[in-house]
Amino acid sequence: MLPYRTMLFDFDYTLGDSSCGIVMSVNAALTALNYPVPEPEAVCQTIGLSLNETFVRLTGCLDQGQAARFTQLFKAKADAVMVGQTDLYPGVREMLAKLRSRQIRTGIVTTKYHYRIDQILVRFGAAELINAIVGAEDVNRPKPDPQGIYLAMQRLESTPETTLYVGDSVVDALAARQAGIAFVAVLTGTTPAEAFQPYQPHALLRGSSEILTMIESL
Repeated sequence: MLPYRTMLFDFDYTLGDSSCGIVMSVNAALTALNYPVPEPEAVCQTIGLSLNETFVRLTGCLDQGQAARFTQLFKAKADAVMVGQTDLYPGVREMLAKLRSRQIRTGIVTTKYHYRIDQILVRFGAAELINAIVGAEDVNRPKPDPQGIYLAMQRLESTPETTLYVGDSVVDALAARQAGIAFVAVLTGTTPAEAFQPYQPHALLRGSSEILTMIESL
């Protein structure tokens, strides 16, 4: 019997790639606020952070009013472009379908908006493969705070001992540690393998579709 009955996933750089849409939305928001446009690589390094922290990282500005305006402008642009600028990674839909066939409950815990994840999953015909979504508007403390993971576990009626979190960043690893659950790192993001070593991941995978190989070896 598998030790994990619930698998939670980050979204960006874990299940899919929204980097083009994120860069477009960041650039539109910063331009409207008269900030210089950063290099795309700098924006990609912030993927997975809250929008407030993204603004601080890219501008150095700590003004909460400016950060709130950035969030509004980002959201407005993202509403227009994000879903169309997002792709699921190869094999992800098949992996989720396989987990469902094995009666493993699945969830997404992300700093993306809940409704955006809904839209993306519908676009790729995968909405029925995810049992719970916790997005930015569902919590008041973003990752690495474990609030989102706790909420997903509550909705899925799971326990720490039987829950696994899959993510691409140190923020994800820290959130899993603080929630007291096992963590699997994937290398589809911008975080190098060695950065995960202090968090002792259950596994280090090239991509989340390799979850299938991992569970079949358990």
